[in-house]
Amino acid sequence: MTFKQNVAQLFAEHQKLVSLPNQPVATGNGIYRRWHNPILTAAHAPLTWRYDFNEQRNPLLLERNGINATFNAGAIHWQGKYLLMVRVEANDRKSFFAVAESANGVDNFVFWPKPVTMPETDRPDTNVYDMRLTAHADGYIYGLFCTERKDLSRPNDTSAAEAQCGIARTKDLVNWERLPDLVTYSGQQRNVVLHPEFVDGKYALYTRPQDGFISVGSGGGVGWGLTDSMVNAEVKQEQIVDPKVYHAIHEVKNGQGPAPIKTDQGWLHLAHAVRNTAAGLRYVLYVFMTDLDKPWLVTHRPAGHFIAPEGAERVGDVSNVTFSNGWIVNENNEVFIYYASSDTRMHVATSTVAQLVDYAINTPEDGYRSALTVQRINALVDGNEQALKDLGL
Repeated sequence: MTFKQNVAQLFAEHQKLVSLPNQPVATGNGIYRRWHNPILTAAHAPLTWRYDFNEQRNPLLLERNGINATFNAGAIHWQGKYLLMVRVEANDRKSFFAVAESANGVDNFVFWPKPVTMPETDRPDTNVYDMRLTAHADGYIYGLFCTERKDLSRPNDTSAAEAQCGIARTKDLVNWERLPDLVTYSGQQRNVVLHPEFVDGKYALYTRPQDGFISVGSGGGVGWGLTDSMVNAEVKQEQIVDPKVYHAIHEVKNGQGPAPIKTDQGWLHLAHAVRNTAAGLRYVLYVFMTDLDKPWLVTHRPAGHFIAPEGAERVGDVSNVTFSNGWIVNENNEVFIYYASSDTRMHVATSTVAQLVDYAINTPEDGYRSALTVQRINALVDGNEQALKDLGL
């Protein structure tokens, strides 16, 4: 084939991929429904990011910028569209942000023509990733993300890194104003999320303090703190509102996912939890609720995980991982939960506010002992004897 024909074939195959319809999985647990196809993969990245289509410069039509993964996306419902702020990782291991758009939230996600041009601070980022988007009451859309840099206190250790919370804001998701990084007094920070409303006239942040880049050490847990301004954000006091717990899904570390959803019964939260296994760390998602007037006060903690990796989701760059930093509630109170599997690809699960609140409020909490788990199951079995008789079953 000619160069032109090869280019045309590339675009035809790419269009076939991005326009593939999605379908919900037939069975579920009544809480949410998974959808069959990943909504974004590395292959969804625009061809114009990856290939030079000038025949003189690239006569063999080789890929020039390889894309390794598309994952850990923030999310927002904006101007009638479902938008994901995707962490795109190039083959060189550097991540960047890019917006992907869908009309229905479950398929046909298409990237905007260019990635986000994120301004830097006077201390340039080595890597940026995992942005949480919050449409705040002050009128701005804020993006809080992890900025990773070399740990200068260990100059000879090429794997020593420092993670802090980068902050930027926008009105159109194209032009970004970079603000100074969040200042805290608890070592490193990841998974920081801006609460969508003012609390006592201040900006409120869910934090995740940790001692080191990988290990949280004595830190960890979902934290809470206030700052007077986001222009020079500083949290002077942090309190842990959802701590790590021994022999639970979140015994190693846990952190807030996206900004919480406001409901009549309280704030609905999605978070990730990490435990260790013989095969390495296992990341799952879980739900909890906090008080409507005191968003730092946990009112309900359903036991166990909400979403865990299944089937092909368990395989990828970092296997056995589900992670979410984005969900959307539309005008019909439908909830679109965007989660990544194994640091490789993006998926969607759908539910409703009513289903998730029911789950959060009425699911028993973890008793943290095997005997109490059995006690909880037996109580359900006993209650079901009469319920099934009443149904004639």
